[in-house]
Amino acid sequence: MIITTERAIRVFLVDDHRTTLWGLERLITGAERMQLVGSATSIMELLVDPESRNADVIVLDLDLGGVDSAAALAELHQTLSARVLVLTGARDADAHRRVVMAGARGVVRKEEPVDVLLRAIEKVHEGDVWINRALIGDIMDRLKGGNPPPDEHSAKISSLTPKELEVIATVVRHKGAKSLILAESLSISEHTLRNHLTVIYHKLELRGRLELYVYAKERGIGLVNS
Repeated sequence: MIITTERAIRVFLVDDHRTTLWGLERLITGAERMQLVGSATSIMELLVDPESRNADVIVLDLDLGGVDSAAALAELHQTLSARVLVLTGARDADAHRRVVMAGARGVVRKEEPVDVLLRAIEKVHEGDVWINRALIGDIMDRLKGGNPPPDEHSAKISSLTPKELEVIATVVRHKGAKSLILAESLSISEHTLRNHLTVIYHKLELRGRLELYVYAKERGIGLVNS
């Protein structure tokens, strides 16, 4: 009989309240299938900590000492391979929508039971998006409602190179996959993949892989079959 051991989900925590951070650290340490690889009280601490490069999921407080961490999501997406799950005390749906549109893979309110946070970490790690159905529908509607005229879309899409079309097709085919999986599928390095995605986002005026996925699915970019 072959016995396989599933690797623990490596979690990095970011919260400026040390008491909250202490509690989160113990929650993750005591959870099955999870490993605490580091913690920080600011975005700067997160980025300079070498363990952030080893994380699978970053649990990020939305309000870090009065600083909106949503503004750093684009940099985190470009710098780190981990998926970001936002933890917030805000009930404002606009704030939740904003962080997802900026690249976060999910939102959990601090008032939720701890098992909800643990489940959200697991689902985000698996490649899912942890947001409620109403918010998903609203995001899709906003993406569609903000679309420029078709001729402008055509011009943008025609500017894509064959390789960029291949990258987009791979993003859609491997929905939610880590950058390493995408890069291996394309036979390129993660660094090269990030460069391609940066150019694609610029050409299509998108802000992350969620928007790219929706945009590509709606327009069949890259002869996508998924």
